[in-house]
Amino acid sequence: MRFFIFLLLVTLTNPVGATVLEQLDRGPDAIVTEVVDGDTVILDREIDGARQVRLVGLQAPKLPLGRKGFKMWPLAPQSKTALEALTLNKRVTLAFGGSRKDRHGRLLAHLFADDGTWVQGQMLLIGMARVYSFPDNRALVFEMLGQEHAAQKAKRGIWAHPFYALRNATPEALDRLTGTFQVIEGKVLDAARVKSRVYLNFGEDWRADFTATLNSKARKVFKKSGIDPLSFEGKTLRVRGWLRKQNGPAITISHPEQIEVIGK
Repeated sequence: MRFFIFLLLVTLTNPVGATVLEQLDRGPDAIVTEVVDGDTVILDREIDGARQVRLVGLQAPKLPLGRKGFKMWPLAPQSKTALEALTLNKRVTLAFGGSRKDRHGRLLAHLFADDGTWVQGQMLLIGMARVYSFPDNRALVFEMLGQEHAAQKAKRGIWAHPFYALRNATPEALDRLTGTFQVIEGKVLDAARVKSRVYLNFGEDWRADFTATLNSKARKVFKKSGIDPLSFEGKTLRVRGWLRKQNGPAITISHPEQIEVIGK
């Protein structure tokens, strides 16, 4: 498997790596001394009081990492191996596009290898991670989605495994997936604002069908981006986030990058 991942890394190019760094605040360099999993590394020195870096914008398959009863996600060891091939014992440049630390005190950064390879872009391109953005860290999401789409179309890595499949926006497809991170595609039959909240309903029965919801804070983020969420009515969307139960299955939307317009 390590040899297979190496072949992927040297075969697939990362064409956007040379230009995306210009869109970020360039930080210092450091050497990666340990890879924790497919989206977390440890540096040889402290930067702003931290040595651990969470690769912002990525969600790699999860390892247990000491969590009791946690079931490892499929392809988690392979994802870690891929990140090791890209970064372990190598010098990387950190770059920032939003909040610089998470609540655990880890650095939130994009990583660039000495040869210019954008690590996030490469992990997505070989299918060893998904795009996972936050309202306070939205830089380069469009570029990352492009890398993810290429891997998905080619069925590389996680995209060949049913655990990570693109889901249909139907209760039958989603009811048993509560508490998991999903990418869901379907047509918005109705978009409505009720008091301070917007509901994007993907079925006729809002009590049972899939819904994406936006609170007042999210609506302000959308407005600042020039997007009216009510305009999604009648459009086919791809929505990503943690699936929860709110009448039927639902995802809470906090920022526009969680939604992709696929078609009308």
